[in-house]
Amino acid sequence: MTKVHELDTPALLIREVLLLRNIEDMAYFAEHVDINLRPHTKAHKLPPIAKAQLAMGAGGITVSKLGEAEVMVEEGIKDILIAYQIIGRQKLERLMVLLEKADIQVTVDSLVGARELNSICQEYGREIQVLVEVNTGLNRCGVLPGTDTLNLVKEIIQLPNLLFLGIMTHAGHVYGSSSPEEVIQIGKREGEEMVQTAELLRKNNIEVQVISVGSTPTAKISGMVKGVTETRPGNYVFYDAIQIGLGVAVKEDCSLSVLATVISRPSPERIVIDAGSKTLALDQGAHGKSSVKGFGLVKGHEDVIIERLSEEHGILKVSPDSPLQIGDKIEIIPNHACPVINLFDEVYLIRNEEVAEIWKVKGRGRLK
Repeated sequence: MTKVHELDTPALLIREVLLLRNIEDMAYFAEHVDINLRPHTKAHKLPPIAKAQLAMGAGGITVSKLGEAEVMVEEGIKDILIAYQIIGRQKLERLMVLLEKADIQVTVDSLVGARELNSICQEYGREIQVLVEVNTGLNRCGVLPGTDTLNLVKEIIQLPNLLFLGIMTHAGHVYGSSSPEEVIQIGKREGEEMVQTAELLRKNNIEVQVISVGSTPTAKISGMVKGVTETRPGNYVFYDAIQIGLGVAVKEDCSLSVLATVISRPSPERIVIDAGSKTLALDQGAHGKSSVKGFGLVKGHEDVIIERLSEEHGILKVSPDSPLQIGDKIEIIPNHACPVINLFDEVYLIRNEEVAEIWKVKGRGRLK
């Protein structure tokens, strides 16, 4: 079998033992607090990982785009939440096709979107389960908790082909946290605002079956708030440098890495590798907040800083006495694993430091 360091580079690696440990750990948490785990597969885009998550106890999966859902349905996965506003005739027609093959839930955050969805469902003679997206601080999509959510839900339950299930949120603003304590505060607030909003709906005689929260940093915080029924973390299967910076993970948790080769050492304090922005992406945080130094963590060389990236080159600052030489291979924990996997056609599953399987990244590029 091929050894890790025999691979041509740049190459994307997933260490199986860490991947499975991470999947099992989150599944155990969800079971322990008695909530549904619906992991977000946009993080990995790989049907084999989605199937491993389901086998270990996940109750369905989450995707962002219709294209991602289509890939997972083709692989036999039938319980999917599309956590994205589906707008426009072309996409709605594709959604109707998916409804013939799988149990699909979608999110809405406007009456306009809800009416469009209801209209095409009436045309096709279908009903669809919907969650209303609530904005608990990210300020992306979603209506505000409390009265704004109530007012929208009151309108949605009047639409005959939409089956209102409950509410969902994504506390992505947690990635701007400056400390582990702030992560905890955001997670608690996320869960509490959702539960309070659900209570308001119930006081108005509206049944709420699902209170869905989700982000990897807050999953084990908001997921413990009494009343929350579901969590949707995604990145936890890999973890990355941003998660380490937030205090959510340590290097030893990170199952995804990029293998690169030193191709030049033009000065004692500078080396160049064959992995640039087209390999490592340019993330240094999320949602505009920087939480890491450089463009990845070099395993086994903590003093090395990936200072800058051009498209095909990574430029690293090293100490003059660094042992790294032209031809050496290094492994890099990326800052943000999710966009990095979207840059590769295939990934190597590593078992006992050998290539056990090669997986096609079937969900990559499925942006529509």
